[in-house]
Amino acid sequence: MELRKKIDKVLAHILIIIMSIMVINVLWQVFSRYFLGAPSSFTDELARYLMIWIGILGAAYVSGRNKHVAIIVLPSRLSTKTQRKLKLIVRILIILFCLFALVIGGTRLVYITYILDQYSPALQVPLAAVYIIIPISGTLIIYYKISDILNR
Repeated sequence: MELRKKIDKVLAHILIIIMSIMVINVLWQVFSRYFLGAPSSFTDELARYLMIWIGILGAAYVSGRNKHVAIIVLPSRLSTKTQRKLKLIVRILIILFCLFALVIGGTRLVYITYILDQYSPALQVPLAAVYIIIPISGTLIIYYKISDILNR
């Protein structure tokens, strides 16, 4: 359980840093557009990529904290034993989705953008570096769900 707390802490700090950079970035965009009269060329693209990272990495963090949105109408009507079985099934489905969509699919996306040598237009950052967060987050979610299954 100690490893899980460390991962949570690191993720929280990374998300805080990304969000702080995004706020500064957007403030610079507004300042340069309205006060300098010359909007910065990279801020829109940087904000977009930071939003991708916040959304996907934030999903992993929230999943690990079990604070994600859940529909509890059906489980609340079931017995405790059946609720546990349903939670197990849901966790297994989440693991499978993350494995196939995020880890395998995300890795393929990173690989393809790397092989095609694609770069972002304004920042000239390899798109593989932007998309690498997809398989990383998928792996984190899988870790969290396996940990939930083992520690229930």
